[in-house]
Amino acid sequence: MKKSIILSVIIFFASSSALLFSQKDFKILKTFHIQSAGGWDYIAVGPGNNRLYVSHGTQVNILDQTTGDSIGVIENTTGVHGIAFDKSQNKGFTSNGRINNVTVFNLTTNAVITQIATGLNPDAIMYEPYTKKIITCNGRGKNLSIIDPIENKLIDSVDVGGKPETAVSNGAGKVYVNIEDKNEIVVVDLKSLKVEAHWPLAPAEEPTGLAFDKTTNRLFAGCGNKFLAIVDAATGKVIQTLAIGDGCDGAGFDASTKNIFTSNGEGTMSVYHEKSANEFEKVATVTTKRGARTIAVDEQTHLIYLPTADFEKPDPAAPNARPKMIPGTFQVLVIGQ
Repeated sequence: MKKSIILSVIIFFASSSALLFSQKDFKILKTFHIQSAGGWDYIAVGPGNNRLYVSHGTQVNILDQTTGDSIGVIENTTGVHGIAFDKSQNKGFTSNGRINNVTVFNLTTNAVITQIATGLNPDAIMYEPYTKKIITCNGRGKNLSIIDPIENKLIDSVDVGGKPETAVSNGAGKVYVNIEDKNEIVVVDLKSLKVEAHWPLAPAEEPTGLAFDKTTNRLFAGCGNKFLAIVDAATGKVIQTLAIGDGCDGAGFDASTKNIFTSNGEGTMSVYHEKSANEFEKVATVTTKRGARTIAVDEQTHLIYLPTADFEKPDPAAPNARPKMIPGTFQVLVIGQ
């Protein structure tokens, strides 16, 4: 065959394989049960240590990522929301929303090192690779706290003008932050520590989960009015809005498969495939469980983790009341193909 024909055949089979991989059925493969009491928020895959870190009321449960066996607990993290990691310092960090601080712990031993004061109600937390700092999104404080992970101290803050829900970094000096109560994404310049842009997300509202594709420079904002907003991270333009389930509080992206995921508290996971920077196709709506509203994607194994629990049946006399969790039923769903 001519080289051009061979190349075309290779490209055809490569793209066909990628498409088939993206469209295989997703399903619940395992369920990890955690017996201790308490609510939950974010879940995080550890930095290459086969550990899963699960926020759980006043503590973080650490599980073996393969078996679900308990490895340890980080205690005294009242109102914990998220977990972040600085692998170079061998440290983990938890955002403790009810006590307005961050717990620092050793990734090897799980021993607590210290706690660092933040703004009010630290929610999402991240390691930012450009500045090599830890950043918390402070809900009631309406700002970001910037923490030095070497010195274990708060060094600065950034007013973002609204309730910051989740943040992602482009790794080149910009952080993008979902502002839930303003229906926008703000852009923070990490060199000046100033907000340089406000990007409205209409018709999408109440952005919660946020993910980012560095290759296409696209942001994926899961929103409360059942939209996934695709945003150009250079201009702030909303490229497209895609339908997702109700109660989204998390978004994830797998850079290898180019799949985008939203965890919807109604009991579904929406999956879209990024064909190009401006072209997206629906892959699946996966049945999960009610309450599974946050998500972690392991880009090495391509497994997806969602925490939830079982709930009591609704009271007919109070149909709009928040369902009560059945004690002892907290669990992590493991989803794969």
